Amino acid sequence: MAVSLSFAGEALQPLACGALFWPAQRALLVADLHLEKASAFARAGWLLPPHDSEATLARLIAAVEASGATRIFCLGDSFHDEGGPDRLLPGPRAALHMLTRGLDWLWITGNHDESAAAALGGRVMAEARIGPLWLRHEAVPGDPAPEISGHFHPKVNVRIRRQTITRRCFALSDTKLILPAYGAFTGGLDIADPALLAALAGPATAVVREGERLLRFPVAAAPPARAVLRG
Repeated sequence: MAVSLSFAGEALQPLACGALFWPAQRALLVADLHLEKASAFARAGWLLPPHDSEATLARLIAAVEASGATRIFCLGDSFHDEGGPDRLLPGPRAALHMLTRGLDWLWITGNHDESAAAALGGRVMAEARIGPLWLRHEAVPGDPAPEISGHFHPKVNVRIRRQTITRRCFALSDTKLILPAYGAFTGGLDIADPALLAALAGPATAVVREGERLLRFPVAAAPPARAVLRG
C-alpha cells in the first residue's frame, strides 16, 4: 500500500529505508549516502568494516526495484570526501555504474563532494528545479519556494513507556522537506536542534515511516542548556 504525504501539491512517499519516492516523476530521492566513509576514516586511523558503500548501494538497488523508479536524485554528500570514488572497490563500483547507466541519474553537489561523482555517470548540478520543487543539498531558510534537501541527517527521539526510541525521520515544514541520511554509517541530528529548526523556517513535524503508516510528531525547540557551576 502506498503511503503518501502532500507537499507543495505533490504526493510523495517516504520509505522505511530513508528514501523518498515521487510517483509523478517516477523518481527516488536520497540524501547523504556518504559512500566510502569507512575508507576515509581508515585513512585517518579509525578502522571500520569496509562495507558501507556495498550496504548502502544494495539498499538503494532494493528501493529502486520495489518502487519501480526510473530516476534517481541524490541530494548531495553522496561521497564522504572528494577521494571517495577512487577508493570504491570493484563490487560497489560496478553496482554504481549499473545504476547511473540504467536510470536517469542526477547528482546534486554537497559540501563533502563538490565534484567527486562527476566521473561515475549521470548529471551533476548544484541545485535543480523539478516541477514545483527545488532540489538542494542544504535548505535555504529565506527562500519561500518549496524545496527538498538533505545535509542535516534528521532524527527524532520519542518517549514511549519510559523508554526513548531514536529513529531517523523526514523533517517537514510548510516549505521544507529534509530527508534523513541514507548512508549505512551516517549519524543523525535531533530534529529539535536549533540549527535544524532554523533550516526548516517554520513549525516542524518529524515524519517516520512505520509499516504502512506515517507517524507524525510535532516538534518543539529544545530548551536551552543550563549552565553548570563547578566549584
